[in-house]
Amino acid sequence: MGNNGRGVQADQSSLVPLLDHSSSKTTNQELELPFHQQFLIESKKLWHIVGPSIFSRIATYCMFIITQAFAGHLGDLELAAISIASNVIFGFDFGLLLGMASALETLCGQAYGAKNYGMLGVYLL
Repeated sequence: MGNNGRGVQADQSSLVPLLDHSSSKTTNQELELPFHQQFLIESKKLWHIVGPSIFSRIATYCMFIITQAFAGHLGDLELAAISIASNVIFGFDFGLLLGMASALETLCGQAYGAKNYGMLGVYLL
């Protein structure tokens, strides 16, 4: 048990750093490579992270377009109804998620700055 700076005893699991660089795959050899090779290595790592997100966004957009296309074949009133409903729902959903993400970012930043790592788990759960 260690002291976490506020006079409260903390267990060892809360004293582990959030970003552990000891298991990082970046080696000294990678850092000595020319810039364009370092760029390609980092780009490959990033595509593994953002690839599923891009696929999800494209699939969602395609479903929206297909729904509008089918509604457009039914008639002008149906197309207008689907367009308005979809835009209102997507706009509200995006605004709600953006607001919640911003609030969560603030809370997690405060918890991390206060070295209260246990609260990060509470916020992110």
